[in-house]
Amino acid sequence: MGWTDFYRRRDALDAVLRAAAGNPAAPLTCDRDLFADEAELLLALHYRWMQQLTGRLGAALQDSEDDRVEVVTRTWRALAAEQPVLRAVLDEHLTSTEAVEREQRLLALTAGLAELSEPSATISRVGAAFAALIRTGPAVASPVRHRGLAKSA
Repeated sequence: MGWTDFYRRRDALDAVLRAAAGNPAAPLTCDRDLFADEAELLLALHYRWMQQLTGRLGAALQDSEDDRVEVVTRTWRALAAEQPVLRAVLDEHLTSTEAVEREQRLLALTAGLAELSEPSATISRVGAAFAALIRTGPAVASPVRHRGLAKSA
């Protein structure tokens, strides 16, 4: 794909999200010159989500000493708040089990809830449970830090 195609696809994805802003559950408009079908369009939208999530998770983990579960939860929620239409469109339309499980595995592994040595299905299952908690659970409280206090012997 050349730069012209890249920009055309980016602009088409932006147009889909603008159109879906009023009703993310409505049928999506797919530019057939750029995407073979709605499934391919949704995978491109999911790729956009995953690029942003992965980058933010890496930065957040590097910049924080908080618990990894808390960092992942906070980062996912912040991105969902910044990209509500993208997240809502994916939640309403994405049916690719492979794409959903890819995100679930990312969440589980990044939060330290699973290990790469575990079976992929197990990691996905843990990630699915964690994703459900991220979406519906209470806010994660920041732990109290006691820096500079003398340690007892």
